[in-house]
Amino acid sequence: MVTLSGHTLTLNEVKRVLFDKEKVRASEESLVAVKESHNAVKKIVSEGRVIYGINTGFGKFSDVLINQEDVKDLQLNLIRSHACGVGEPFPESVSRAMLLLRANALLKGFSGARPVLIERLLELVNREIHPVIPQQGSLGASGDLAPLSHLALVLVGEGEVFYKGERKPALEVLTQEGLAPLSLEAKEGLALINGTQAMTAMGVVAYLEAEKLAYQSELIAAMTMEGLNGIIDAFDEKIHLARGYKQQVDTAKRMREYLSGSELITKQGKIRVQDAYSLRCIPQVHGASWQALDYVKEKLEIEMNAATDNPLIFDEGDRVISGGNFHGQPIAFAVDFMKIAIAELANISERRIERLVNPQLNDLPPFLSPEPGLQSGAMILQYSAASLVSENKTLAHPASVDSIPSSANQEDHVSMGTIGSRHAYQIIQNANNVLAIELMCALQAVEYRGVEKMAEKTKSFYLEARKTVPSIKKDRIFSKDIAACSAWLKGLDITSL
Repeated sequence: MVTLSGHTLTLNEVKRVLFDKEKVRASEESLVAVKESHNAVKKIVSEGRVIYGINTGFGKFSDVLINQEDVKDLQLNLIRSHACGVGEPFPESVSRAMLLLRANALLKGFSGARPVLIERLLELVNREIHPVIPQQGSLGASGDLAPLSHLALVLVGEGEVFYKGERKPALEVLTQEGLAPLSLEAKEGLALINGTQAMTAMGVVAYLEAEKLAYQSELIAAMTMEGLNGIIDAFDEKIHLARGYKQQVDTAKRMREYLSGSELITKQGKIRVQDAYSLRCIPQVHGASWQALDYVKEKLEIEMNAATDNPLIFDEGDRVISGGNFHGQPIAFAVDFMKIAIAELANISERRIERLVNPQLNDLPPFLSPEPGLQSGAMILQYSAASLVSENKTLAHPASVDSIPSSANQEDHVSMGTIGSRHAYQIIQNANNVLAIELMCALQAVEYRGVEKMAEKTKSFYLEARKTVPSIKKDRIFSKDIAACSAWLKGLDITSL
């Protein structure tokens, strides 16, 4: 059971909730703060104080005062009018993460929402009722208004959900589960949709895949080293300590461990003096990507525990401050950085693929073909990898450098962080396919060299991978192998090898 307080949620806990379906609950202490914050809102309404979002309109309508008897209608109108998402829905894992992260943000006790609202969000998580949330339509400032509005609709019995493998009307599923739709009170609609949980949830899911991919990329690269009789000296600890980047040192260490005992690697000067950069610089390039991923992890864990709506309520309602915590710039930068880091892992992987298949760059059969000429072998595998890395270069353009004004220029600078997080996820899927292709080629190369000569760890990896990707004895439809290998990698925990 994961306990939320609004302050201590970690990526590991999120991973357990998202993928291991671990249950979640709110801490009693945090619910006390939530109740106090809601009481402050009730007091503001009863006293007739003019506070943005409680008894005023939104955005450019912030100067429009709302009658006390209309404050509840104001909140429902808000989420209905702002549910303008378009495009394919987010994956269920992202929708699930949005529920979790929005509940955690409200538990900080600065938003004025009732405990029942948070408890309902967590009920949806625990019962695996996931709102259908279109991916497109957020500017990433004023929060992820459109995506979070689709989430909020479900709480009032509107919109759609994914439930037990089907897409259904929310009211139907809530009724089936014995959950009555909620009526929103003052500020609650705004508290639900004014935040960065769409970009953060997408960023979290992307990061968790990226982290796994980054570790796998090193093990695959180690097998490529064996397939190309790579020079182990380039991973000597002294080289990497001389530069001083921890991530580079760590990558080199893992490479040495993977290749320990291998008879297929070589020493400098034995076959050649130096390897090409795509082999020799694995610690420097992969290590730099790890530096970026470490930065991303830090920012995500801060944002997961952040109050990102507006206004925020302090001092039992004596101070209600309008600010800009909904602005997604910190996460926009982070996910853009992740895009570049993973695109580079795919770039260098594709260059290793080229070295594995190009007869001018190795002494292996041309294109790893069992019958060069009659059989094309892995020739077009490299084409596919080249196409994917080229697409990644377009997707890696930073979304965060763009902005466009909205709400009649009241909201005149926005982050585009949700676009960045979506593109990061696409890049990761492409990179996963590139790594699958490198693995397929590396498997074939070490088979030519002699599997019995491999290191213990890479040999174990080889034997497991061969259960999914058979040896290339003759040409076949390699698209099926790429898909199978990519899916296998997605589910693989390399620590189990």
